[in-house]
Amino acid sequence: MASHLSFVNILARGGFLLQLFFVLSSSCLAEELEPRQWAHIPIDTNFIGAGYGYTQADIDFDSVFKIENGQMEMHTWVARYIRSFALFEKTARIDLLQTYQEGRWTGMLDGVPATVRRSGWSDTNLRFAINLYGSPPLQGKEYAAYRAATAVETIVGAGLSVQLPTGDYMDDKLINLGTNRFTFRPQLGAVHSWGNWSLEATGLVALYTDNNEFYNGKKLEQDPLYIIHSHLIYTFRPGVWAGASGGYNYGGRSTVNGIRKDDLKQDLAWAFSFGFPVSRHLGAKMSYVGIRTQESTGSDSDTYIVGLSAFW
Repeated sequence: MASHLSFVNILARGGFLLQLFFVLSSSCLAEELEPRQWAHIPIDTNFIGAGYGYTQADIDFDSVFKIENGQMEMHTWVARYIRSFALFEKTARIDLLQTYQEGRWTGMLDGVPATVRRSGWSDTNLRFAINLYGSPPLQGKEYAAYRAATAVETIVGAGLSVQLPTGDYMDDKLINLGTNRFTFRPQLGAVHSWGNWSLEATGLVALYTDNNEFYNGKKLEQDPLYIIHSHLIYTFRPGVWAGASGGYNYGGRSTVNGIRKDDLKQDLAWAFSFGFPVSRHLGAKMSYVGIRTQESTGSDSDTYIVGLSAFW
């Protein structure tokens, strides 16, 4: 037997191939655990950002797989664009997020090493959000004056994030960077600020369309995944801030060709972020995100992120 085999070939021999997708699929919680999603920003402003993330994960498989030491290593390059504007006399924004990833999965099956690699584009994400209460639509000197004079403020917002099936996908492979389906995430959030402190909370649900080309012509359906996350942020001075975050998700059980899978998702997550200005129009951010599964199968991951952003 060869010393290095693909996960797909190994698991196909054991007859347990379908379950791998649910262990290795990306976590909505990791994507959502970002602070300042409802922050008051000046209208008619463009924001661009670029970043890099490194993820390590330990994967716990069902015992029937006979797979030990399952691990994943992922490199992610991120590009983001945000445009703010006024809508119905409210502050609104549109976000566009695109990533390119290189990943490697390894493990041991009865003592035999197994490896699979993927590289390419992941799914594109679009998000629209509007602040329904608080944060009036302002720009320039009016925005600066309002922020300087406002010590206590509450903002309530609503949004919709759409994950488009644009990522690299092969219907004869189980490990893919794209999902080949749409994911809709309606969300409701609020942030309360007093002095240098801000407390932010968001609740959302991930709704999945069916993937009718899931591994060799099978049909994949998935229940909604419910997510909550919150962030405590301290601003030392304009542009310099630190935040601590926590999140939880539950649900997302899957069905393949009408057969319900025992793959309920339940994760706890936490994050720490630090942002600071590099120049008047350029800022930097560093973050750590940790996720731990609360089920017998799933993955525990640690992600380290650095990024730059500019506005005009």
